[in-house]
Amino acid sequence: MQNITKILFLSCLKASELIEKKLHFKLSFRERLQLKIHKSMCEACRIYEKQSTLIEKGISMQMPGHADEIDVEQLKSKIQYMLNLDQRK
Repeated sequence: MQNITKILFLSCLKASELIEKKLHFKLSFRERLQLKIHKSMCEACRIYEKQSTLIEKGISMQMPGHADEIDVEQLKSKIQYMLNLDQRK
């Protein structure tokens, strides 16, 4: 009986790993079953899955190559300026 519970029941850490894996790869039958059983008992992991799926959809909607061009030197200068202001306080 102990072996069956070890096989079927997951920790939240393992469940979150499977949730992330599911977004990019196909889960095995055993993994799908384990995740389904875990989510049936764990509200936090159900919420995590919804949030993770939403984030993944948002990321995938970004068009590659259309990111705003950033002037790195200007950004460095601004950060240095802000750090100097904080040190003076």
